[in-house]
Amino acid sequence: MTSAHSDPPPVTVRVPGKLNLELLVGPRRPDGYHALSTVYQAVSLFDDVTVAAADEWGVTVTGDRAHGVPADDDNLAMRAARLLSARAGDAGPVHVTVRKGIPVAGGMAGGSADAAAALVACDHLWNVGLSREELELAAAELGSDVPFLVAGGTAMGSGRGELLAPVLARGTYHWVFALGPEGLSTPSVYAECDRLRGSAPVLDPLPNAELMSALRSGDPHILAPHLVNDLQEAAVSLVPRLGDVLDAGMEYGALAGLVSGSGPTVAFLVEDAEAGIDLAVSLTASGVVADIRRATGPVHGAHLIPAPVD
Repeated sequence: MTSAHSDPPPVTVRVPGKLNLELLVGPRRPDGYHALSTVYQAVSLFDDVTVAAADEWGVTVTGDRAHGVPADDDNLAMRAARLLSARAGDAGPVHVTVRKGIPVAGGMAGGSADAAAALVACDHLWNVGLSREELELAAAELGSDVPFLVAGGTAMGSGRGELLAPVLARGTYHWVFALGPEGLSTPSVYAECDRLRGSAPVLDPLPNAELMSALRSGDPHILAPHLVNDLQEAAVSLVPRLGDVLDAGMEYGALAGLVSGSGPTVAFLVEDAEAGIDLAVSLTASGVVADIRRATGPVHGAHLIPAPVD
C-alpha cells in the first residue's frame, strides 16, 4: 500500500450542467436507445468533484441539491473512477467527493457531469495522460451525455447523443431555469414519448440548419424560434404543471421556453442579464415556481480548479 506521505494531492474538477437547444428523438434502436439528433450547450450551473487517494473506495455527496444522489457504487462519478482505475492498471482506490450545484434528475445531466469530472480528475491524479478524444471514448461507456460534459461549449450530438461534432456559437446566451420539486426519470419520459407517438412511423432525426445559422448569429432573438425538444410533450404529460410554468415564463417576457432534456427543469431564454433578473423575480412572485436559477452559456466543460477548503 502506498504510504500516506507519498500520496498525490487531491484533484478537484468543476463541471457544468447542460441544456439541449434542440433534442430530436428518432426511432428506438436495437440496443434499446433512441436515435437522437441534439445540440448541447454547457451552462454555468456547476458541480465540483474531488478525488483523493484513499485506503478504500468511497463517495460523499454534499450541497443543497444532493438529495437523492446515490452515495455508493451506483454513483456515476464512482463508476467513472473505477473505470479509469481499470484502464490505468488498478490505480485506485480513491474517495470521491461531489459538491452538487446542478439540479438532480432535472434534465441537465448532473450525474453525467459528475462522471465527466471524475474521469478528468482521476486522469490527473494518476497521471494517465489520456487525450481529450480518449477521455470522450471512455465517457461514452458511462452514458450518452458524458462525452459532451468533458468537452463543454456548444456541440451537436448524434447516435444516442455520444457522437460529438463542434458547433460554432457566437456570443453569450442568458438562461433562467425553473426547477421543480420532483424529479423525472429519463427512461420514463422516453417511454411516454413512445406511448404518445403510438404506431406511427418515426424517421431518423436530422439537425436543423436554421438553428445552426441562429447560433452563428449570436442573437438570442434569432435563436429563440428554433429551440425544440421532442421530449417536452411527454414530460408535460407526466408532470402537467410544467405546462403552467412554460406559459408563465412566456407571459413574463421570456424569448422562448422549453423543457430541459427529459425534464422537469424548464429553461427560458432571455435577452440579457437584466431580463433574466426580471423574469426570475416575476416567476418567484407568481408562486408558480419556488426555485429559480440564472445561468449563461456556453461555458467550458470539465476543468481543473484549486481544491476547495473545507
